[in-house]
Amino acid sequence: MSRNTVNRLCAALPGAEWSEPFGPGHDVWKVGGKIFTAIGAAGTGVSVKTPDIDTAQMLIDAGVGTKAPYFHRSWIHLPLDTAPDELRHRIQVAYDTIRAALPKRTQASLPPRAD
Repeated sequence: MSRNTVNRLCAALPGAEWSEPFGPGHDVWKVGGKIFTAIGAAGTGVSVKTPDIDTAQMLIDAGVGTKAPYFHRSWIHLPLDTAPDELRHRIQVAYDTIRAALPKRTQASLPPRAD
């Protein structure tokens, strides 16, 4: 996995927007103004939102990732050697989780999600 791969996967999601709110070198992806994925300047991996704390803990216990530094307990940090299919899945789940929690009006203003 590379920063470019993560950015390409995120950019393909409808309504996803890139920003650097934490400073240069921190790639942050948002939908509806809410973060769903972030890569720190160190580039050690990617942090993604999970549906809830229990899911994050299950993924940590299974060795899929670790607790994402600086984020809520419902986030996990995926290492650089995460399998491409797992990475794609986790980014899509993070996006879908955040998108589903947006106000209905915001959701309706976004392009449809195609699989």
